[in-house]
Amino acid sequence: MPDPADDPRRRGYREGLPGYHDPTAGFGGAAPARSALTLRAWLAGFGVVACVVGAVLAANLGVRWFLWLMVAVAVIAAVDLGWVLYRKARGEPG
Repeated sequence: MPDPADDPRRRGYREGLPGYHDPTAGFGGAAPARSALTLRAWLAGFGVVACVVGAVLAANLGVRWFLWLMVAVAVIAAVDLGWVLYRKARGEPG
């Protein structure tokens, strides 16, 4: 089985993709952007944990609107965490 890191389609992820976020990067645009995926993963993970704790506390206190708010934000944070981990597994730097 070939090594996915040798795939020419994924080789550009090691150094980042210059100009990926700015279509004018080649002629006077902004500097190439780099994504802080590891920081985003930690923040999303913290968001999931904090929202689950908040939901449990809201359930114990009987504050149903806050419970559903925390559940909704926890689901959004979990989806974001999954997407970030997918991008990191794909080989994007950050």
